[in-house]
Amino acid sequence: MDKQTVRIENIRIENFKNVKYGSLNLENKRKDYKSSILGLYGQNGSGKTALIDALQLLKFALSGKAIPSKYADYVNVDSEKATLTFQFLVCNEEGKYDIWYQFSLRKAEDNDSIDIEDSNAAQPNLRVEIYNEVISYGFTGKEEKLRKSALIDTRSEEVFIPKTKFVELVGNDKTQYTDLLVTKKLTQVTSRSFIFSREMMNVFRMNCKNDIYINLINCLNWFGARELFVIDTESIGLISLNTLPLSFRYSSKGADTVGSLVLPLDRPALIPEDAYDVVDRIIQNMNIVLEQLVPGLTIDIVELGTALLKDGRIGKQIQIMSLKNSRPIPFCYESEGIKKIVSILQLLIAVYNNASITVAVDELDGGIFEYLLGELLNIISEKGKGQLIFTSHNLRPLETIDRGFVAFTTTNPKMRYIRMGNVKDTNNLRDFYYRDIVLGEQNEQVYNHTNNFEIALAFREAGEAIGS
Repeated sequence: MDKQTVRIENIRIENFKNVKYGSLNLENKRKDYKSSILGLYGQNGSGKTALIDALQLLKFALSGKAIPSKYADYVNVDSEKATLTFQFLVCNEEGKYDIWYQFSLRKAEDNDSIDIEDSNAAQPNLRVEIYNEVISYGFTGKEEKLRKSALIDTRSEEVFIPKTKFVELVGNDKTQYTDLLVTKKLTQVTSRSFIFSREMMNVFRMNCKNDIYINLINCLNWFGARELFVIDTESIGLISLNTLPLSFRYSSKGADTVGSLVLPLDRPALIPEDAYDVVDRIIQNMNIVLEQLVPGLTIDIVELGTALLKDGRIGKQIQIMSLKNSRPIPFCYESEGIKKIVSILQLLIAVYNNASITVAVDELDGGIFEYLLGELLNIISEKGKGQLIFTSHNLRPLETIDRGFVAFTTTNPKMRYIRMGNVKDTNNLRDFYYRDIVLGEQNEQVYNHTNNFEIALAFREAGEAIGS
């Protein structure tokens, strides 16, 4: 995938969680930035996390992985299905391709198996089905322009249409056609994308005669597996359990290392022997930035010996240590804010340096000093190359990043996301947002107002009810 970049341009969400309809264009039309930043702001329960969850589902789909059963309950309670649509911009030496990928989700009964990872769910016998997948594309080159047309449309009883594209991508073998019909049903039952399933991707790669088509499919699959990273609140919540979720994409000598580790902090961590050098290099790389963000602080790993892994392989026991002014202390004694920074720092380094990396973080501000957060986002937005999507409650970034990088949630589930209108260059966006909360000057209301007297009364009544 060298000399090719992939970036999300637009996201449309329908009947997903508390979003009846919401659309977000991620392009900053005010100024030509190399980076693509989107900060989403709004009150609690107004659809911010729904955006991050939609991106997590995109990653599952593009990488051909099974979608966990918990997402069955993410379909809006008033709807039978949720539909997510993503528009990508793919740039290479030939020109620019716009690619649209759409799919729907629905819940289905699963009486044959129980998801042991979701054993505490209220409905453990539910699964999620992904279906009605569609890929369309358009092209703009120096001397050629193609309008949007369907490449793969699974919304039929056929394997997929159009027929002409099917022949170019798959061929005319009748036995293979029958096998693919079975695969189409199987991927629904196993909660996987049909288009990006391992079975379908192998068929494309063996039979496709059109280099453009297979390149478009491959680049989306590669993006989902190796260039899209989603850090949700479940991952960050591990920090409070004295565990460090460490996601990374590290490039060295032309080779990329992509993955994630969950390292316990209150006891030695046992990792595969061949992963030790990777972890060590990643930590040393992070230290270059960490000691600038938190003066005097670096981290290191101490090797405590070897032990056998469950599969019989040799592993190494390590302990993560903080070095404050060269004095080592166990990393578990650091604040949650420091742990949060370390857990996502390698991804922020990747976003800063790589145009084809997209990182989405829910509640980016959690535990991070607001001044540092604002300066960090300003640096990435002004000097970075990749794409960062985040939600936040801290309003400091509204004063440090261009307003074209900021969107807001509304109280209207049928028009959940907006950009602020009538904002002048001289306006402080943070103050402007506060004013709109009070005065409601936008076309959509951005805040459901509360009554301080009623809140105080409710506190008193609740106290009287428990006899305090």
